[in-house]
Amino acid sequence: MAPIDRLLAIMARLRDPKDGCPWDLEQTFATIAPYTVEEAYEVVDAIERNDLGDLKDELGDLLLQVVFHSRMAEEQGAFAFDDVARAINDKMIRRHPHVFGDETYASLAHQKQGWEQLKAAEREGKADGQPAGLLADVPVGLPGLTRAVKLSKRAATVGFVWPTVQDVVRKLHEEVGEMLDEVEAGDLDKVREELGDVLFVVANLARTLDIDPEDAIRYTNAKFVRRFQYVEARLAERGKTPDQSDLAEMDGLWDEAKAAERR
Repeated sequence: MAPIDRLLAIMARLRDPKDGCPWDLEQTFATIAPYTVEEAYEVVDAIERNDLGDLKDELGDLLLQVVFHSRMAEEQGAFAFDDVARAINDKMIRRHPHVFGDETYASLAHQKQGWEQLKAAEREGKADGQPAGLLADVPVGLPGLTRAVKLSKRAATVGFVWPTVQDVVRKLHEEVGEMLDEVEAGDLDKVREELGDVLFVVANLARTLDIDPEDAIRYTNAKFVRRFQYVEARLAERGKTPDQSDLAEMDGLWDEAKAAERR
């Protein structure tokens, strides 16, 4: 059997009502969805670590999620794995008329414009003749910053956008000020709302600078871990743990870590 056919057969066996796996049998689209998201992040993690061996395994885990969802849909008579593959085949051909058709793009920017026009036409097609909202198909389940970038990028296509980086930064300062006002007032519900506004503007700033905010925060998270581990190691040399230290000492070691990285 081809590897993909074997995987499909394994999943069918796991979901067999008589002899399958009890855990696999009780799963639904909703219960499997968190695992699908988790596996996607593990793929990203392997890429970040440049571990191609691990990437192979994680891509397999992610493929299993596609097969799992497809099997459950097939059991309901909705669609099967072949339909999923056929749909993405058709979409890729449809969205690349310059490769599979006679379309010619003058530049990469022109190609991106054509891509957005094709996606807009697809949205209209899904709307059953009703006007399709510009933001209607931006998935709610995306990470917050990623979705904020996609929402603002979509709005920017119709001119709803701050023109320059400086304009976005000014708006960021404005939103930070409004958040601090609510902090002073002690209204935590309003603080949460204003913090959300701050983060949305940060996502806009990332989009304007053509930076993936999730990628940026992953980099900073890794940097924080690396520097804090330096702090822990230096404290251990002094016979201490972080909870036996104080902010002044740990902050000094943090500065050492930063200086060491610069060197």
